[in-house]
Amino acid sequence: MELKKTILITGVSGGIGKSIASYFKKNNFYIIGTDIEKPKEPDLVDTFIQLDLDLFCTDETYRKEKKDVLSNSINSLDILVNNAAVQILDHLEELKLSDWQKSLNVNLTAPLLLSQLFLNKLIQVNGSIVNIGSIHQQLTKPRFLSYATSKSALIGMTKAMAVDLQNKVRVNAISPAAIETDMLRAGFNYEENAIDKLREIHPVKKIGDPEEIACLVFFLASQNKSFLHGANIQMDGGISSVLHDL
Repeated sequence: MELKKTILITGVSGGIGKSIASYFKKNNFYIIGTDIEKPKEPDLVDTFIQLDLDLFCTDETYRKEKKDVLSNSINSLDILVNNAAVQILDHLEELKLSDWQKSLNVNLTAPLLLSQLFLNKLIQVNGSIVNIGSIHQQLTKPRFLSYATSKSALIGMTKAMAVDLQNKVRVNAISPAAIETDMLRAGFNYEENAIDKLREIHPVKKIGDPEEIACLVFFLASQNKSFLHGANIQMDGGISSVLHDL
């Protein structure tokens, strides 16, 4: 009997993370998920490891403890999906250093540390790393300083890792625009009229479904896509091609 391939998804309790877990579960993968909160649908995850990525980056004792847990829980790994993110909004004059640092920790440094931690396991199976970026790495708006900067850096790191790792492990990224998640709705204060307007300004006249991200992760992680390396694929409903004019 062929062993199941294993995928590790950070931020598995959120909308995109949950969809990735569900999609790969249907495709007979063993699902390992991490998040600061336990998933509301625990059956989607075969192994759940509670993990505070901000603490993982800043507290050496916590990091050592969690590294041991992760290493002991995961014997082999085919795909690492760095999906977890925080979105802390503020104008420059009000931005707290602690919020800036937390954004960089969770959205950028944690993917680096986890890629380091699992590198040897990924090399053994010619595995794949997929980083979930954001349209904010290219196009942003007021109050997104921390988030946009961290996602821009994540895309830069994706490309640099691809060059550095050569053919040992493939590294790619996805930069979604508006995706139907609680994080998106929170950013619009759960105002349905604002969400409707958001749908309307995308050329496809809708916002993305998390399962569309999951399908693309599956495509990027497929081993027969070996020439796709260091790529950042924008899944944005055409919004990055729109010129707003008076």
